[in-house]
Amino acid sequence: MTWIAQLVFLLLLGAGSYLFAKRIRSILDSISKGRTDLPSDQPGRRWAQVFRLALGQQKMFRNVPVALLHVIIYVGFIIINIEVLEIVLDGITGAHRLFLNPLGDLYPILINSFEWLALGVLIACVFFFVRRNGMNIARLRSADLKGWPASDANLILVTEIVLMSLFLFMNASDTLLQSRNVGHYAEATTGPFIISSYLHPLLNGMSDNSLIFLERSCWWLHIIGIIAFLNYLPYSKHLHILFAFPNAYYSPLEPKGKMTNMPSIQQEVLLAMDPAAASNAGTVPPPGRFGAKDVQDLGQKNLLDAFSCTECGRCSAACPAQQTGKLLSPRRIMMRTRDRMEDLAKLPIDQRENDGKSLLHDYISVEELRACTTCQACVEECPVSINPMDIILQMRRYLVMEESNSPAEWTGMFGNVENNFAPWKFAPDDRDVWTKPGN
Repeated sequence: MTWIAQLVFLLLLGAGSYLFAKRIRSILDSISKGRTDLPSDQPGRRWAQVFRLALGQQKMFRNVPVALLHVIIYVGFIIINIEVLEIVLDGITGAHRLFLNPLGDLYPILINSFEWLALGVLIACVFFFVRRNGMNIARLRSADLKGWPASDANLILVTEIVLMSLFLFMNASDTLLQSRNVGHYAEATTGPFIISSYLHPLLNGMSDNSLIFLERSCWWLHIIGIIAFLNYLPYSKHLHILFAFPNAYYSPLEPKGKMTNMPSIQQEVLLAMDPAAASNAGTVPPPGRFGAKDVQDLGQKNLLDAFSCTECGRCSAACPAQQTGKLLSPRRIMMRTRDRMEDLAKLPIDQRENDGKSLLHDYISVEELRACTTCQACVEECPVSINPMDIILQMRRYLVMEESNSPAEWTGMFGNVENNFAPWKFAPDDRDVWTKPGN
């Protein structure tokens, strides 16, 4: 590789790394705007969640065939990056197969294992592409995915197929040039590799110069594709490849279904039940806002959830409200929350506090929020431990406590609870009347 090629490579690598870091920094800045900090207690249990949910993909194995194919893509993505490291170092130093001499006989074993993984990734991506576009799977045909979300998923699958194909053709042309004893390729003799050797019959008729052009083209397109993929990732639902790990770490450790009380409201209730406790009033400062109207009112974990969403639709497929034709889709709740953060990030800083819009009403409707039964099905099904229900509850809290916006049935129940300490409209002293004879 000439010094000009090395310079071009360094500029490409530097620009790609800078843009990726800039985008990730913007996302982390959006998440940091949440009003509560990410939890950091009990690190042992949290790391166990990372290994179980993110690394072990425990919830994916509820559908074993799909899970196994997903694991192939996942493992391939991680392990083949070792080969990417060699490509990057080759590009920086101008070497060819830099790891060959240090690894010796281990090198062909590693490359063969990468090729098997590449073939597995190819097969899995083709299957998922056909499954997504040719099979009638309701959660993959939902209106939630119309437009860009559907194109996003297909673009990633096609990109993976192209990258794996480039990797195999690069190896096939390289080993064929070795066998012909051409230039520096002969100095880095690895022998043919198991999978790419099956491509040799397609290339045998090519001249040496054509093979060199093919090998270099595959090399450059492969690394350019990886850098482009890296920079596309933060704009895609496939950001979960990175964010699934912190999202699993910061997932709540409390029992599922436990709802978080607001201390200031809890204090008011305690004072109403025990006026003698009035001397303790004021120990809990009032909140700036009851519930959540916009993304700034949500917790950092809620915002991390939105960027970690895979848009797989398992939450919506399990949602009873969605199954009965109601407007609610937990997947759409997460997608709209992320959309709101993205739209705010595009605005000048001085306009982000009041742009005339909010997550509630402009992105998520009251009808969607009211349809939720708080059954936790969406939380239970999510493979990366996302909690759409928590966002729904916080916005419903805002509707009731800030806007006094609730159905008539709820309003009557609230009044009864406040006056009679029960949902029913009778005095507390009459609660046991039904137990007496004649009633």
